[in-house]
Amino acid sequence: MHLEARSWMLGAAALLAVFLLFADISQLAEEVGVTAGSGAIRSVVKSVPGKTNRTELVINESSSPATVERSNESMKYNIKSASLKWRHNQTLSLKIRKQILKFLDAERDISILKGTLKPGDIIHYIFDRDSTMNISKNLYELLPKISPLKNKHFKTCAIVGNSGILLNSGCGSEIDAHDFIIRCNLAPVEEYASDVGMKTDLVTMNPSVVQRAFEDLINETWKDKFLQRLQGLNGSILWIPAFMAKGGEERVEWVNDLIIKHHIDVHTAYPSLRLLHAVRGYWLTNKVHIKRPTTGLLMYTLATRFCSRIHLYGFWPFPRDQNQNPVKYHYYDSLKYGYTSQASPHAMPLEFKALKALHQQGALKLTVEECEGTT
Repeated sequence: MHLEARSWMLGAAALLAVFLLFADISQLAEEVGVTAGSGAIRSVVKSVPGKTNRTELVINESSSPATVERSNESMKYNIKSASLKWRHNQTLSLKIRKQILKFLDAERDISILKGTLKPGDIIHYIFDRDSTMNISKNLYELLPKISPLKNKHFKTCAIVGNSGILLNSGCGSEIDAHDFIIRCNLAPVEEYASDVGMKTDLVTMNPSVVQRAFEDLINETWKDKFLQRLQGLNGSILWIPAFMAKGGEERVEWVNDLIIKHHIDVHTAYPSLRLLHAVRGYWLTNKVHIKRPTTGLLMYTLATRFCSRIHLYGFWPFPRDQNQNPVKYHYYDSLKYGYTSQASPHAMPLEFKALKALHQQGALKLTVEECEGTT
């Protein structure tokens, strides 16, 4: 055999061995539900059980805040292959719940209870400590006597964010199939039911929604639209962060007055004064450096207390999807938002990175594409 031919055969054999090695690693990566790339191999190594068979929680490998500069940042967060192979990690879910319970308890912190306040009491705003508000008679009347989630537990929960990534997803029936469904900021559902579903068990409502989505109820037309949205809740929990920041107290009073005057069938809840700081404390402990948690992250953190499996929909803080198609900020309006603006109190891409890591480890399922069965 010629020397050149022998050298070529040895080189081909070595190349084949390297190819088979990486094929094995890629297969292992698919089995544990991570995407390919430099971070995938590190994730695989962490996911392989060691001698102690100990489950590790890895939310954010970096100890410093993430920065996002490029418009195609969404390419970093491709989780399609991970979604196809997702499996629930019950051990990790229970561990996260145990850790969160060191900071807060959803059953207690989801709302201030009637016995803890009385009309006329003065409250300092959580983010505006120098400003105060008085507990009105209407607000006191609507405070729950017991926690709306007392002794509640659900097998599966859906938390529905408001990203335009939901449009044309066909996720409506999948969302509605969950045992408990949480929605954010009184987002409309009827017109988008095929993508977002109809069922609601808990919905949040920041006071600013009254101004932004219902024109501050300036006339009877807008007031009727708002009343129709409230009446459509049909006994759901309406979660109003009334004590977060100065500026929304008048709108909270409008809402409370309408609920009482029109006998709206909702269970009102007003989060505790410690909730925001407790949630932020938990995530900071896991090196997720957020200024102020978004409503979606708050709801996920609370849901760990009463949900065995948590599925997230409509969480996508990027202007383009995984295929680089434009994505609206909200699925239901034309609002523009700077996801990485330094002026924003939120760090949405950083939160998403943490949620994606939990998705890859099986602690939650993050859906950012069409749902199964969609044609």
